[in-house]
Amino acid sequence: MILQQFYLGCLAHASYLVGDEETRVAAVVDPQRDIDRYVAFASEHHLEIKHVFLTHLHADFVAGHLEFRNRFGATIYLGKSAKAEYAFVPVGDGDVVQFGKVRIAVLETPGHTVESISLVVYDLAASETVPQGVLTGDTLFVGDVGRPDLRVALGWSATDLGGMLYDSLHKKVLTLPDTAAVYPAHGAGSLCGKAIRQERTSTIGMERQTNYALQPMTKAAFVDLVSAEQMEAPDYFTYDAVLNTKELPSLTETLTHELTPLSLDRVLDLQHAGAEILDTRDPTDFAAAHLTGSVNIGLGGQYATWAGTILRRDRPIVIVTDPGRERESALRLGRIGLDKVAGYLEGGLVSLDAHAGLTRSTQRVSAAVAAERLRQDRDRVSVLPLLIDVRTPPEVSKKVVPGGINIPLAHLVERVGEIPANRPVLVYCAGGYRSSIASSLLQRAGIGDVSEIAGGITAWEAAGLPVVGVRS
Repeated sequence: MILQQFYLGCLAHASYLVGDEETRVAAVVDPQRDIDRYVAFASEHHLEIKHVFLTHLHADFVAGHLEFRNRFGATIYLGKSAKAEYAFVPVGDGDVVQFGKVRIAVLETPGHTVESISLVVYDLAASETVPQGVLTGDTLFVGDVGRPDLRVALGWSATDLGGMLYDSLHKKVLTLPDTAAVYPAHGAGSLCGKAIRQERTSTIGMERQTNYALQPMTKAAFVDLVSAEQMEAPDYFTYDAVLNTKELPSLTETLTHELTPLSLDRVLDLQHAGAEILDTRDPTDFAAAHLTGSVNIGLGGQYATWAGTILRRDRPIVIVTDPGRERESALRLGRIGLDKVAGYLEGGLVSLDAHAGLTRSTQRVSAAVAAERLRQDRDRVSVLPLLIDVRTPPEVSKKVVPGGINIPLAHLVERVGEIPANRPVLVYCAGGYRSSIASSLLQRAGIGDVSEIAGGITAWEAAGLPVVGVRS
């Protein structure tokens, strides 16, 4: 048996290929929408991908099941409680898919979602009774379990799903032998859990001993524990969960029309008509010069997550990026279903060299300079910069730069009216990525004097400047 994990760091997403060396048949589990990496691996190992499983209808990305069906005729498998527009084989407890010496046995494990399944994998060449491992989807992570609150917008209560999750874990997943490997669908950094560890695989025995959510407790206590202190889920999560039930155009088709070079005049026309101008360059380059009214979400950070959080899905998107990175910019939007890309600015920012009046810049100041600005003219509030921390509440609860206000980046657009348009603004985050997004949004909203603390609170502390509110 061949079992290969594929990890996509920007979405903290793990997917898998399970292949049989005897029949050269393979199954892919929870694939990302751009499937070339699986195709390349299968070709290298002389495998034919005939099966594709989704452990559930994912909320944080659009899966690649339709891509495999369209390109290779692969059969799609979903949990029997799932509903979708496309044809699929519904599977549940007792169902088995076998090819050669590989057996995949299905467990219904609702909780994270109602249709969630886990896949117990047997290498029959090694043992017909002892599983090699279990692909747990978002039911069980390394150090955590799936959050039960992501289907509230679709009519499911976190309490009901949390109770299902408790039963799924204790009556099914934890009945597997301690030696069985655990292969989850997400790693550390995913918003589908709150305490996922850095390791990308584990074992049932290790999780039984160390996972906070698997310790002895009542069902009610479990539901309270796993529901508490979850990070706020981006609005696009519900959108993607629904998209994964839909019959969609392939990503290849989508990219064909999205990768259209646009003249500067055409970009300006689209902007005037309401298009989102998305600049995907590094924040430092964006700060130096950018098209007025554009939003910076750099490819070097959690690009797709913040694009899904910040950009309006009902408007076309025009990409401004470094030449050669147009496809990456559009493809990574496609991974979360942002398919309304009208094209990209031909030539990138060089197109604006003769149009200085169309560009703006943003000051990125050192921590020392920021501290000096915050000390000056303290009696003249009209010119003292308003310090805005755009980190999340859990981050803010640990430490802050004194004297600021907290407006989490995810809520900045809706709360921009709280910020005086005629007062200088100084923005910071943890390291400078989110502050660049925030600054671009503030400029677009008409805030005239916007600066950032380069390096965020990390640089502030490194400069020996004071922080307050550190949790003991």
